[in-house]
Amino acid sequence: MVTKSDRSEQDSGANEERPETGFTRVGVRTDYVVFSVAAAAVLAIVVWGLVAPDNLDSVTGSVLGWLVTNIGWLFVLAASAFVLFSIYLAVSRFGDIPLGKDGEKPEFRTVSWIGLMFFGVAEPLAHYVTPPPGTDGGVGTAMATTMFHWGLHPWAMYAVVGLAIAYGSYRRGRKQLFSSAFIPLLGRKAEGPIGKVIDILAIFATLFGTAASLGLGALQIGSGFEVVGWMEEAGVFLLVAIVAVLTLAFVASAVSGVAKGIQWLSNINMVLALILALFVFVLGPTVLILNLLPTTIGAYVSDLAQMSARTGASSNPETGAWLSSWTIFYWAWWVSWTPFVGMFLARISRGRTIRQFIVGVIAVPTTVSLLWFAIFGGAGIGEERDGIGLSGRGSEEAQLFGMLDNLPLAGVTTVLVMLLVAVFFVSGADAASMVMGTLSQRGTLEPSRWVVVFWGMLTGGVAALLLWTGGSEALDGLQTMTIIAAAPFVLVMIGLCFSLYKDLSHDPIIIAAKEQKRALLRPRRGRRVGKPTE
Repeated sequence: MVTKSDRSEQDSGANEERPETGFTRVGVRTDYVVFSVAAAAVLAIVVWGLVAPDNLDSVTGSVLGWLVTNIGWLFVLAASAFVLFSIYLAVSRFGDIPLGKDGEKPEFRTVSWIGLMFFGVAEPLAHYVTPPPGTDGGVGTAMATTMFHWGLHPWAMYAVVGLAIAYGSYRRGRKQLFSSAFIPLLGRKAEGPIGKVIDILAIFATLFGTAASLGLGALQIGSGFEVVGWMEEAGVFLLVAIVAVLTLAFVASAVSGVAKGIQWLSNINMVLALILALFVFVLGPTVLILNLLPTTIGAYVSDLAQMSARTGASSNPETGAWLSSWTIFYWAWWVSWTPFVGMFLARISRGRTIRQFIVGVIAVPTTVSLLWFAIFGGAGIGEERDGIGLSGRGSEEAQLFGMLDNLPLAGVTTVLVMLLVAVFFVSGADAASMVMGTLSQRGTLEPSRWVVVFWGMLTGGVAALLLWTGGSEALDGLQTMTIIAAAPFVLVMIGLCFSLYKDLSHDPIIIAAKEQKRALLRPRRGRRVGKPTE
């Protein structure tokens, strides 16, 4: 992005060209209103949790209940709306608009878009053993429900945010801030108090979504310690220690820069995931896995409308509780990830067209999710059918290791999974700390190291706090805070769609096409209304 900085920024330091990205960096200035308010709010919650953990748990539980009952419909409707909006942009006249100047070439390879989904065993198995309320159950329902949570909907959320940031930055020359994406809708107000509130909400959602991810990663790795026999029980001290190590790792990665940090870790991530997936596919129930592919696709397509419309208004009283634990939690979690995933996708998508961007961000990862869950979900369900009793192996985090324990080289694959999960969360938190730094420093692509370190350490502190105070119910606490933090940001994303549409409608390519169409119609009208020739 070539930033369009204000005069005070231009006076603060000389421009410095970054050859690895092609961006021009201007003297970095911290937005202390955004930084201070966001930091103070998070620190207040941390102190609250340390001083009165029971009260924090009670209040957040009440807030969660209110959100699921009164706002759950908003998550459900918004998630599907993002899918439809993304598809519309891809197939409409807007699809040919480039994310950059006309004729600009892409900087990064498409493979950099692909991420990893790691709940491959636990979720399909959970829906197979305990079907969602109001369904008939079975393998098809289990796999369709899993794909619903990990397929088109989350990636459409990322696409909307990434597209708005990329278009505004590379096509319009704006700062890489969420507030800047609202300039078409709000005008100069987007640079005032309203814009600061938007950026603060983005930081808040990012931090708690990342903290939840770190906590889930710690639970998964701690379960691996138990499986390999390194610890008899993964207590809270071990979980907090794992969070501390992961925090130090992603902070170190983040301050090394996006090219050396995020992309390097993502490439490692893909290689490890591919090795593990091939191992399970070849040595697991290969025929069942292959059969699951068409079954999953068919069930996902046929059940998509019904799953998209499922709310707490169902006559089944269990539906509301199920939604808060699964669908609404997932939508909130994905929403909380949209600031940093969206901004990361924006950074690696310069030079693509909108159509290429949406296909790459939605279709490719959804296909990867299908393969991943067919392999690991198929292996887990296969072992459950064989009477191994995989679903009874303690927590959901332990079920992946339980599945691998029935395949050769269980010790090696268990260690590989722990490394895979660690890299997954380190790479995600790496991007998150960089994005929070960007939002704190007026959209700079290279935030100051102290800001990145601050947000990274604070994120790790929140994750450790939730694990420390949550005990055996740590997962519930992580889910609760994620939903609460993401709820206001749903409104931001809805507004972002309106702003993006207005922005695209005034793109030079669209305006030129309209003018050409008018020019073609003008002579015809003249012949119709003109005087007849004699």
